[in-house]
Amino acid sequence: MLEFISQPWPWYTSGAVIAFVMVLLLFFGKSFGFSSNLRTICTACGAGKNVKFFDFDWRSQTWNLLFLVGAVIGGFISAEFLAGDMPLQLSQATIQDLQALEISGPDDLQPEELFSLEAIFTVKGFLVMLLGGFAIGFGSRYAGGCTSGHAISGLSNLQLPSLIAVIGFFIGGLITTFILLPLIF
Repeated sequence: MLEFISQPWPWYTSGAVIAFVMVLLLFFGKSFGFSSNLRTICTACGAGKNVKFFDFDWRSQTWNLLFLVGAVIGGFISAEFLAGDMPLQLSQATIQDLQALEISGPDDLQPEELFSLEAIFTVKGFLVMLLGGFAIGFGSRYAGGCTSGHAISGLSNLQLPSLIAVIGFFIGGLITTFILLPLIF
């Protein structure tokens, strides 16, 4: 059984699992969103006493906190016990695009030029992480949710604001990929 679980699965398997989870969430009247866990955690720690945004019944969101804990535990189990011995397989076009940015193809899951401790503790690396974290945090709050919440849950609920947010995510991703990243790297 462990051999079956740890082998590479077809890409469409994740889509079927996501669809199944969304049907379950819709059936039980829940909406999925990962970034809402931060609001729930802040509220549980007492932030609602000082900030109105955090003043809500966080206990109604404990199922989402369990989902967060399960995702972390599942990621750990997957990385530690189910990782196959096959090397990371990148397309030749991706490798060429990385080399054009003077980034070598990663030996692991991420390129060392971007995600090693040496790279992060440079001025450029620190600014990229700081500004990127701010952009993600501000964008998630401003859009009323993260990419997973809007693209998976919001679109499956046929919400127009989620469609607008997802279009914005794609436009932002294209601008970042084709304009900002070549300027930064």
